[in-house]
Amino acid sequence: MSETPTINAHLEIATLAGGCFWCIESAFSQLKGITSATSGYMGGSTIKPTYEEVCSGETGHAEVVQLAFERTMISYQEILEIFFTLHDPTQLNRQGNDVGTQYRSAIFYHNELQYAIAKKTLKTMRDEQVFKQEIVTHIGPVDVFYAGEDYHQNYFNTNPENQYCQAVVSPKLTKFRQTFINKLK
Repeated sequence: MSETPTINAHLEIATLAGGCFWCIESAFSQLKGITSATSGYMGGSTIKPTYEEVCSGETGHAEVVQLAFERTMISYQEILEIFFTLHDPTQLNRQGNDVGTQYRSAIFYHNELQYAIAKKTLKTMRDEQVFKQEIVTHIGPVDVFYAGEDYHQNYFNTNPENQYCQAVVSPKLTKFRQTFINKLK
């Protein structure tokens, strides 16, 4: 685990898994304070896994998005609150029709403060019964991050006519933009 998740005095790193990384990356990249959103893989045993290997479900990796964020513009708490609006944290190893451990809900914390915030956020959501079903989001320490292949980066913006983007990503982004209009770049 990294002791210091900062790039410099103002930037911090967050790593989140919430189903298909195209959805998570495309939403977060539109927010004020997010300086980069990189799709990739974390939490498995294969060194330098490929997309095809991760999709096999045999590497143990999750599709993740690693965010660099300006903590004076957006807090880690806000990032987690937004994260939980972008996916269903009650679905174990799936998001809709995307099924497999690579689509699990997970928060990979970079330091003890992130861990404490993630635990408190989940406890509050459970106590307040924000979701009708049990939240299955895993909280664990950051592991080796492998950036996804170039064609996965900024996927929605470069492939807006893709059927998956039209059927899944686009509706999520429409709802996201309406909900977080004041936080958009």
